[in-house]
Amino acid sequence: MPLVLPNQNPNASTKTEEWQNKLVGKTLNETATNETNFCKRELPQQTRIIEPGMMVTKDFREDRLNVHVEKDGVVTHVYHG
Repeated sequence: MPLVLPNQNPNASTKTEEWQNKLVGKTLNETATNETNFCKRELPQQTRIIEPGMMVTKDFREDRLNVHVEKDGVVTHVYHG
């Protein structure tokens, strides 16, 4: 019997995987999306870009995409929460 957790979105990991595939290794910028860059305007409305050393709240928001970037703006990983 599968484990069922209340208030869990079964599609969350799928959405996270989609965004990982789109973003990891690319540089965030303000202008255009191509093979090496991704335009910030194309991110979901509930997105938080987290830079090294940046303080963030620990509140959980299921629909919020957290994007971790290096100092040069390259995305290292993403997750929802």
